[in-house]
Amino acid sequence: MIKFLHTRIRVSDPDASIAFYQKLGFEVGERKDSPQGNKLAFLHLPGNDHFLELTYSPEFNVEFPEDLMHTAVGVSDIIEYCDKLEQDGLEIWPEAWREKFSTAERKMAFVTDPDGYEVEILER
Repeated sequence: MIKFLHTRIRVSDPDASIAFYQKLGFEVGERKDSPQGNKLAFLHLPGNDHFLELTYSPEFNVEFPEDLMHTAVGVSDIIEYCDKLEQDGLEIWPEAWREKFSTAERKMAFVTDPDGYEVEILER
C-alpha cells in the first residue's frame, strides 16, 4: 500500500508560520536544520498520519501566484471552530461567513497564513 506522508511549503518566517498553524490546532513535532542549511519544522494534527513540513531558507524568497495551492482541514462544527480562530485574531473569509452558513448546504471558509497560503476549512 502507498501512503501520502507529508506536504512541504516554503515559509519566510518559521516562528510566525508555526504560531499561525498552532492556532488551527497543529502541534509542532521535530524542528531541525537540514544538511542543505534549511530550517525545518514538522507539524501535525492529532489523529492524522499526514504532516506539514515548513521549510525556511534565508536565500529563498517566498513568492507564488495567487490561488496556486491550498491545504484543507475538516472540522465537526465549523461555526465553533471559526469563532475560536477569530478570537485568536485570524480573519475568516468569505466576509459575513456566519450569515452564509445559515443557508449553505456545504459550509466552507478560509484563512490565509502569513505567506499567503490559503487554508480551507470544511465542516465534516
